[in-house]
Amino acid sequence: MEVPVANDGDLSGLKVLVIDDSKTIRRTAETLLKKAGCEVLTAVDGFEALSVIAESEPDIIFVDIMMPRLDGYQTCALIKRNNSFRNTPVIMLSSKDGLFDRARGRIVGSEEYLTKPFTRDELLGAIENHVRRTA
Repeated sequence: MEVPVANDGDLSGLKVLVIDDSKTIRRTAETLLKKAGCEVLTAVDGFEALSVIAESEPDIIFVDIMMPRLDGYQTCALIKRNNSFRNTPVIMLSSKDGLFDRARGRIVGSEEYLTKPFTRDELLGAIENHVRRTA
């Protein structure tokens, strides 16, 4: 699905899912994304996220790596194995900034890796880099 992205940082109408077991991270991301015009969905872990994804079909997904039950790597791999969502960009979120973590994120299919705490510009930049734009 092509989603228009304006050059001025207005991301109106874009559906973004933030998966993180930290309420603070979810709230921070939600606040920043809503100010940019995004519709924000949240989930506390991978299991909850899978049902939100199936119901809502987000345009882009941010997923924390360290979560209970189903971690970010497992969640990303499941998303990418599903034909309906394999082209949905997945951005990994982590407080760890190691080469191994970044490589593992790529292996399971993530498009990018953001280190927490992330800035507004990093969050919005990741969206602009990975969501297809229409002219």
